[in-house]
Amino acid sequence: MTERASLPSRDPRPHYLRVWLTFLRNSLVREMSFRSNFLITVVTRAFWFAAQLTLFEIIYRNVPTIADWRREEYFAFMATGMLINAIVEAFFMPNCANFSELIRTGNLDFALVKPIDTQFLISFEKVDLAMLNQVLLATVLLGYALARLPLELTLVRVLLYVFYLAVGVTFFYSLMLILASTSVWFGRNQGLYDFWFYITVFARYPRDIYGGSPAGFWLQWVFTFVVPILLVVTVPARIIAKGFADWRFSAIAAAGTAVTFLLARSVFNWSLKSYRSASS
Repeated sequence: MTERASLPSRDPRPHYLRVWLTFLRNSLVREMSFRSNFLITVVTRAFWFAAQLTLFEIIYRNVPTIADWRREEYFAFMATGMLINAIVEAFFMPNCANFSELIRTGNLDFALVKPIDTQFLISFEKVDLAMLNQVLLATVLLGYALARLPLELTLVRVLLYVFYLAVGVTFFYSLMLILASTSVWFGRNQGLYDFWFYITVFARYPRDIYGGSPAGFWLQWVFTFVVPILLVVTVPARIIAKGFADWRFSAIAAAGTAVTFLLARSVFNWSLKSYRSASS
């Protein structure tokens, strides 16, 4: 009686890094298929970057500080905000924006039957490679600002900065995922994406400037302690440009982001349970 050779067992769990690299390769092929569109996007984003830089260069020729942010410190803040937004817009926005289209066409059915976490698949399938140009420009601006600041760039400060940069990306992604999940109930939700841009525009400026008036006080309070939009950019920028100053705001930013991510995960799973497939 011959003994049957045993075949090596295959791990049923998906290799997420390998799947993401496949998504990245597909995105590269797609961008190279439409090179003109890719170049136009790169040039447009570079022009927007230059316009923002020129605007604040003109402002700092007339005033020494904005709130308590000097020129180089503010450029570090601006670079931090651009980094967070560029990462979110490169890796998450194309996918969240496409979620309603998957529902409308019924293609969400194919995502649901794949042996991989649906949120991962929905969130990472496409990469907007043109936005990586914005990451490069923001990194150059950050390096320029840090080279002119007197603070010592220690390993602890760099690690804290990277950590809170990830916190900012996670917060904006979670907020976007919550809005995208409403597509199951509302259908096309372009108005909600406009709402996302209107809300996140407050994060383009340091928390310190929202003060001096009753309206500014309440705006500052709500977007600090209820929805910490004003902290997820200000905290990492202050760490790298001014040094670690306030544990309270840092803790609120991290805890608020953790809660928002868990809420986004719950809302997304809830929306999938409410989804009615195209075949039903």
